[in-house]
Amino acid sequence: MSENIGMSSCCLSGALHGGTPTGRVDTIGGLQTYIAEPKNGSKAKTVVLISDIFGWEFINTRLLADEYALAGLYTYIPDFHQSDSLPISFLQNVEPPLKKQEKLSVTEKATNAALVPTTLGPWLVRHREAVARPLIDGFINTLRMTPGTNKIGAVGFCWGGRYAILQAHGKTEGSVGGVDAAFAAHPSLVAVPGDFDPVSKPLSLAFGTKDSLLDEKTRAQIIDLMSKKTEVEHEIRVYEDQVHGFALRSDWSSEEDKKAMDEATRQGIEWMGKYLA
Repeated sequence: MSENIGMSSCCLSGALHGGTPTGRVDTIGGLQTYIAEPKNGSKAKTVVLISDIFGWEFINTRLLADEYALAGLYTYIPDFHQSDSLPISFLQNVEPPLKKQEKLSVTEKATNAALVPTTLGPWLVRHREAVARPLIDGFINTLRMTPGTNKIGAVGFCWGGRYAILQAHGKTEGSVGGVDAAFAAHPSLVAVPGDFDPVSKPLSLAFGTKDSLLDEKTRAQIIDLMSKKTEVEHEIRVYEDQVHGFALRSDWSSEEDKKAMDEATRQGIEWMGKYLA
């Protein structure tokens, strides 16, 4: 039986990053989309970045897309939430960075904890797999028909991490969607083994040892399962002392956390560069 790993307040934690995104916004396949283009404008190596619950307008996500573009990857961030992403204010108001959490009173922590299910529950229902996956499959199918597009990779974080894994199942006859390679950082709501058994395309995973959504037992199950898929190229990196969201929302005031985020970014870029070639 597949086990779904649920979502907690940790998914709302993290920090905003400074900087100005350099990409542009266009409508692709009916979805508002942030586009970060490499200097040569080539779509030969295309990446679809599937965001976390904070969506396509989250500055951290756009800055990350810019980094992928600098590495020669034509990168899209579609609005798969269709103007219904959770507001960025939750980063500070609902679940602030870990250093700030330590200073909260018991009452403040209890108030925050009570807000999580009332916020996330209805949102997850609105953006369940039956709703989200057809949007993602359709977008990738649109890119397949875009002149100049060659190979396509999926990069996902948190909520989007699971959908990157699902895209690594590949394209079956008569279906849409499916990518040539995938990278998922701290995926949430994954079903083990259900989401991993069908993986047929190169898959890279980044986990944190303090991820409340993927405990040590679950990570071990995934590592064991993937190790038996000798026909599929894969890698799994486990980052010490990193919480859920570290690859996208790390606190840059912590040298250790920023280093982990930088390494996870390099992990994803190198994987895409290798398997989209």
